[in-house]
Amino acid sequence: MRGILLGVLLMVSGFCQAQVVQVVEKEQEVNGVIRRGQQLSVELDPKTVEKSWKAYLSEKAGKVKSSKGLFTVEGAQIDTISDAPMRVISMVGSSAQGSSVWWSLDMGVAYIDKDATPEEYAASEKFLRGFARKVYREDVLRQINKAEDVLRATKSEQDRVVKEANSIQQSIDKNRQRRKDLEAELAHNAEELKQLELSVQHNARQQEISRQQVQDMEKSVEEVRAKLRDIK
Repeated sequence: MRGILLGVLLMVSGFCQAQVVQVVEKEQEVNGVIRRGQQLSVELDPKTVEKSWKAYLSEKAGKVKSSKGLFTVEGAQIDTISDAPMRVISMVGSSAQGSSVWWSLDMGVAYIDKDATPEEYAASEKFLRGFARKVYREDVLRQINKAEDVLRATKSEQDRVVKEANSIQQSIDKNRQRRKDLEAELAHNAEELKQLELSVQHNARQQEISRQQVQDMEKSVEEVRAKLRDIK
């Protein structure tokens, strides 16, 4: 149990140090149309990232419509990127690092482009990196919660082992006391047996004395009877 806990903590520590957040400009075909956008790569499970990204878009941009893995936000309001409403098209997929989040931002007159709209491009990249920090933080918190669950289980197991050790020690103490009691009882029985044996010997001597006294009395009675017979 302790090994599992240490393993989880080391995994969390190593993961925090090895986080990779990469954003690149990338074209993506969406419903037969090639669109220019940005792609974020994170080292997390795609299902977890997709769920978090949809919630993040909903919170930061507006109502999200989803269809076959494609997210769309019409009239998205993201003030940190542009003062004007935008149309957001996005999708989440798998990548060599784990997951990829791609999006394209249509400002009405132009798409956000690294060369054509550098300020908006930098702001949207910052937006994606903010999401990456959020999902990494959430993942670390999940791992910490898992480690805490293991810690609680470890403490519970430790309490059980200590309780078991105390119970065993109590049994040993009772056994030792019972042994002392039995030894004392055996010693008492031995002394009692010795006294009984002495009593038997004493009784045998008394029986011999009593038998001799009976014989003497019978002899005396016989002598008296003889005297009575001699009287004429």
